[in-house]
Amino acid sequence: MNAAATEDLRQRATAADDRASGAILDAAAVRRIELDLPYAGAVTPPEAWQLFTRQEARLVDVRSAAEVHYVGRVPRALHVEWRGTDAEPLARFLATLRTLVGADEAVLFLCRSGVRSHHAALAAQSAGFAQAYNVLEGFEGQRNHVMQRGFVDGWRRHGLPWEQD
Repeated sequence: MNAAATEDLRQRATAADDRASGAILDAAAVRRIELDLPYAGAVTPPEAWQLFTRQEARLVDVRSAAEVHYVGRVPRALHVEWRGTDAEPLARFLATLRTLVGADEAVLFLCRSGVRSHHAALAAQSAGFAQAYNVLEGFEGQRNHVMQRGFVDGWRRHGLPWEQD
């Protein structure tokens, strides 16, 4: 993609807060270029929520069952635990993902901080999921100066819907 096309995508992606899904995916494509991502792109938590609530993407939480239970979860999000790239856990992850999400669907991966979800999106893309996206910032976000999450960024910090057992 040339510089003019990238700049055009960037301008369209920053047009308005309540953007159409196409503009959100344009922004994700810009981030793919800027961050040199090998999968479809990356979305912010508010963008992920818009795509998810419009039923234009599936949201897959890849955190552990304990994290989902004790820290909280996004209502109606799917859960497929990411356990790394060793052959057996990776095969289990992809097999479960395939039972829940079609390879042609847009799928948004969410974890605590955006790291595991990056690896899940990479694995999904490598397995044929052409529309795999990472949710930047994650559910809890980055640590602050006293090493606590939830104060800098992340799904909950944005005030997006979540629930806890």
